[in-house]
Amino acid sequence: MQYQAPANDLRFLLFDVLGVDRLHELEKYADATPDLISAVIDEAGKLAAEVIQPTNQAGDREGCTYDPETRAVKTPDCFKDAYRKFVEGGWTALDAPLEFGGQGLPHTLKFVVDEMVCSTNLSLGMYPGLTHGAISALHAHGSDDLKQTYLEKLISGEWTGTMCLTEPQCGTDLGLIRTRANPNDDGSYAIEGTKIWITGGEHDLVDNIVHLVLAKLPGAPDTTKGISLFVVPKFLPESGERNPAFCGGLEHKMGIKGSATCVMNFEGAKGWLVGEPNDGMRAMFTMMNEARLMVGMQGLGLAEMAYQESLGFARERLQSRSLSGPKNPDGPADPIIVHPDVRRMLMRQKVLNEGMRAMALFAGHQLDLSVAHPDEVVRESADDLVQLLTPVVKSFLTDEGFNNANTGLQVLGGSGFTTDWPLEQLVRDGRIARIYEGTNGIQAMDLVGRKLSLKGGQLVRTLFGTFSGYLEDNPEAPHREELKNAIKALESATVWLASNAPKDPEQAGAAAAPYLRLMALTVIGYLWSRMANVANQQLAAGDGNRPLLESKVVSARFYFEKLLPEVDWLLGDIQSGKDSLMAFSDDHWAA
Repeated sequence: MQYQAPANDLRFLLFDVLGVDRLHELEKYADATPDLISAVIDEAGKLAAEVIQPTNQAGDREGCTYDPETRAVKTPDCFKDAYRKFVEGGWTALDAPLEFGGQGLPHTLKFVVDEMVCSTNLSLGMYPGLTHGAISALHAHGSDDLKQTYLEKLISGEWTGTMCLTEPQCGTDLGLIRTRANPNDDGSYAIEGTKIWITGGEHDLVDNIVHLVLAKLPGAPDTTKGISLFVVPKFLPESGERNPAFCGGLEHKMGIKGSATCVMNFEGAKGWLVGEPNDGMRAMFTMMNEARLMVGMQGLGLAEMAYQESLGFARERLQSRSLSGPKNPDGPADPIIVHPDVRRMLMRQKVLNEGMRAMALFAGHQLDLSVAHPDEVVRESADDLVQLLTPVVKSFLTDEGFNNANTGLQVLGGSGFTTDWPLEQLVRDGRIARIYEGTNGIQAMDLVGRKLSLKGGQLVRTLFGTFSGYLEDNPEAPHREELKNAIKALESATVWLASNAPKDPEQAGAAAAPYLRLMALTVIGYLWSRMANVANQQLAAGDGNRPLLESKVVSARFYFEKLLPEVDWLLGDIQSGKDSLMAFSDDHWAA
């Protein structure tokens, strides 16, 4: 079926719930009027459905190919024209800085576009997606010369960018990298080493690829404190000379087959230092944090497409009769959407998707406030929430994005297991998002091991302040007691971690994943209460899209009755501690 952008839900969230339409009141985002935001939603939806979606299945079947003689990679045939139209539409420049050719629009709008692109072709969306992270890193940490050399062409989409971190002997533990950067006489560096799992490391969509590479300088500490960041182009901009940064082969993957995932060999390739020596991790985390939010949108995008496919199938597939009597008396059977178990799956998909979208756009709105609001207190509070929620958005949206795609496959039954329907591809494509840009377990450890203690615990206090402020301002808030129970569970879990983790770091490790999930469910509960609150107000006033508003009220009830109660056993999991988890001795595993 053809993708339908969730335009009504997006406008409800952006305009009625979050207030993103008021960002144009801030000087930095003066152009982001409600009319422009609506135009972005409509045009991005049209691009996703008409240009990008038709490349998805074909790109999966054709995949990327590698020529060992030329060391070149060819993307699926249909990708070039779609990428060209994406670039010509200015979508690569949407929230990029004005001074280098960007449009300077709110980051929240990029979140919206990211979801639509990832719904319709995750593989294709990864080429401009990783480029955006390279733009942010160079803009934040590069010298004026590097910015002038690279940013305009990256922002225009004429060139693409990569992030080169992982090596064969190390994944997340980047202190183990062996890539070296030796100084040249001209101020550049000779980069030697091998990187793996490099998205877009080599391809034929653009004329030049700009690699951001982690490497160690001579004499640097052999830890993460000795890592520097370098920009290494495929072709040297000043001369057009081919730089010896070559693809050594493609990874053989279960999904995202249209995305060129490369082994990259740097054979004395010329590179330039980004930022200060031995400060590469700080610069790279500018890319990583942005990429983590983008990956969250990948999970949401796939979940939305899976929901649309499974809903369409459930409305048309005839099988058995309704338990309460025939609903299609003139046909041989009823559509499967009448069956409670199918309803359970579809409602879970829909309600989680809309809740996850709300959480992601809430984080995007806070990101915009953190860089554009004139009040320093507001900027700091918004930044607190962005830092705290980045690992939550990445992890929860990719966990549940995959789960929802898997649920969609279940709705289709045997049809879902065949390549005649797109669900199996969505499941395959979605699985990687829980792994890359730091596995979700690592995101959870970042949350409990780092984010909870930043600024003496200020980040999580800001979140609790957001909850309490809402409840104080809305004494008749829908599902108030259920939300208060979830907040209390999150507070109890936070106190438990503060008491136990400092004495035993393994307690933090054991509690990390359930704690992240508890926080995600609570934040989404807060946002579902807000959505239901707005819906009730508009229904009472006779405003708005009545079916949409009524669906919000019912969906909120489903969330609080069927999904949010999970917080109670998550709290029990956390407070039970590590003992049963860590109790096995070596000889127990094979017993």
